[in-house]
Amino acid sequence: MKKLEDYVVSIKDFPEEGIIFRDVTSVLQDRDGLKLAIDSIMEELKDIDFDIVLGPESRGFIFGVPVAYNMNKAFVPARKKGKLPRETVEMEYDLEYGTAIVELHKDAIKPGEKVVIIDDLIATGGTIEAIVKLVEQLGGEVVRIAFLMELEGLEGRKKLEGYDVVSIIKYEGK
Repeated sequence: MKKLEDYVVSIKDFPEEGIIFRDVTSVLQDRDGLKLAIDSIMEELKDIDFDIVLGPESRGFIFGVPVAYNMNKAFVPARKKGKLPRETVEMEYDLEYGTAIVELHKDAIKPGEKVVIIDDLIATGGTIEAIVKLVEQLGGEVVRIAFLMELEGLEGRKKLEGYDVVSIIKYEGK
């Protein structure tokens, strides 16, 4: 039986020289890879008490929705500014070259609700750090953050210190 790592295609020097791009689409386009990815994330949540799965667009939707469905939980999308139709809360965060803003619907998380955040990859951790702040601003509690892949060389976990962070696959580099 193949391991999840076997489904990830690594592309050298993309998008620039010296970078190894870990392509999650190769996991998605293989039915066994996709099943293994979803099952692996759910395994990391089996003993966690939570109410909501939250996923940032767009790949957090891809992995978060089937987990929420299979575990009979609600799903909350975190979106780029201007994409959500109702009243929102927002948080700005740093990108490599500038800033971005992530939003949640103001009524998406109620005080006391326990939230699991799911995304495909942790790199620098900025997006998830902003989302954690929004969850807490709304009165929710982040009880676990689960990633399919982690680029350890970018040290994204440092921005999430004090939170329960798990990654299915860890890569040493960037």
